[in-house]
Amino acid sequence: MSKSILIIAGETSGDTHGVALVRALKEMYPDMHIAGIGGNKMKNAGMELLYHVRDMSFMGFVEVVKHLPFIFKVRDTLETWVDEISPDAVVLIDYPGFNLRFAKLMKNRELPVYYYISPQVWAWGKGRLKKMKHLVDKMFVIFPFEEELYRKHDVRVEFVGHPLVEEVEEVAPRKEFYEQRGFDQDIKTIGLFPGSRMQEVERHLDAMLGAVKRIREQSKEPLQCWLAVAPDLDKSAFGDWTDELEVQLVQNATYEVMSHSDIAITSSGSATLEIAYFGTPMIIIYKMSNLTWWLGNLLVDMPYIGLANIVAEKKVVPELLQNDANPGKIADTALKYLQDEHYYSSVKNSLSMIRNKLGEPGAGRRVAQSIADEIYESE
Repeated sequence: MSKSILIIAGETSGDTHGVALVRALKEMYPDMHIAGIGGNKMKNAGMELLYHVRDMSFMGFVEVVKHLPFIFKVRDTLETWVDEISPDAVVLIDYPGFNLRFAKLMKNRELPVYYYISPQVWAWGKGRLKKMKHLVDKMFVIFPFEEELYRKHDVRVEFVGHPLVEEVEEVAPRKEFYEQRGFDQDIKTIGLFPGSRMQEVERHLDAMLGAVKRIREQSKEPLQCWLAVAPDLDKSAFGDWTDELEVQLVQNATYEVMSHSDIAITSSGSATLEIAYFGTPMIIIYKMSNLTWWLGNLLVDMPYIGLANIVAEKKVVPELLQNDANPGKIADTALKYLQDEHYYSSVKNSLSMIRNKLGEPGAGRRVAQSIADEIYESE
């Protein structure tokens, strides 16, 4: 009898990281039924989408509250699917605000629950670590320090490496990519990464473009600029921002933009670690509602917000948050990169050490094999 698995990845990054898991499960067991929340990548790998990640892109406490009726509808739909199908396992990918609550519902049904890409319990809610033991059958973590943390709290855990290591293998060569875009390799290039949600773009892009304008005015050399548009966003919506500026929109080539930019201006999130992997000096910015900002300061106990700095365990790249994420401060920080070669080189050297902490390729396949071993052994 074929097996079935429910997977919930509520964000674009979860779709990106989850596709290798879906692909590996389908390769090992072609008749396995995989359904849940994901994006185009997971769908193309063979997963039935009950909801698309674009439907789940809420950012911040206030925004979540506004969408509570829809969130409850999603939860009810998933519960109905579980009760009808009775899956052999539930796999949760990041997205803790929804997934941790859903884990409790699934454990009440005595279903095996696996968590791939840990909630950032080391930044917030450390008291929840004790609860995780009862919510999750096994954690699959992507940073070495997470494995140690969970072991201390008697949670079954396995460090599988970061999926990024495998995902970046097919980046187009610099010369080829520049020629495709009509860019000059000898001219410094700024890459913009405003976020994977439209809500993030609306909060960040004005400040980023304002900074680019100031940088060009103050720089002693010509500059090129491209903007990475997340796969699930409508590229045409960016015209209102970029039509008057010489900023090229690039979609479905985010890693190339990360790798081949001289400096990056990025919103906080998984993009900061991805950019760090390529060794590109960056400026991390983030803006949110005032209430969400206040609550975050109250609840989060971390010296940094960017994953690049968190993994490095020191402030390798600058962070400009909330009111500091303005065109003037962003431009001043970018100009330091462009004008101070020693500073630029020192940041690149520090970023190179982050790559070594991310493990070996094959994270998705390791997770798939471990889950399959357990659910098939239970027969």
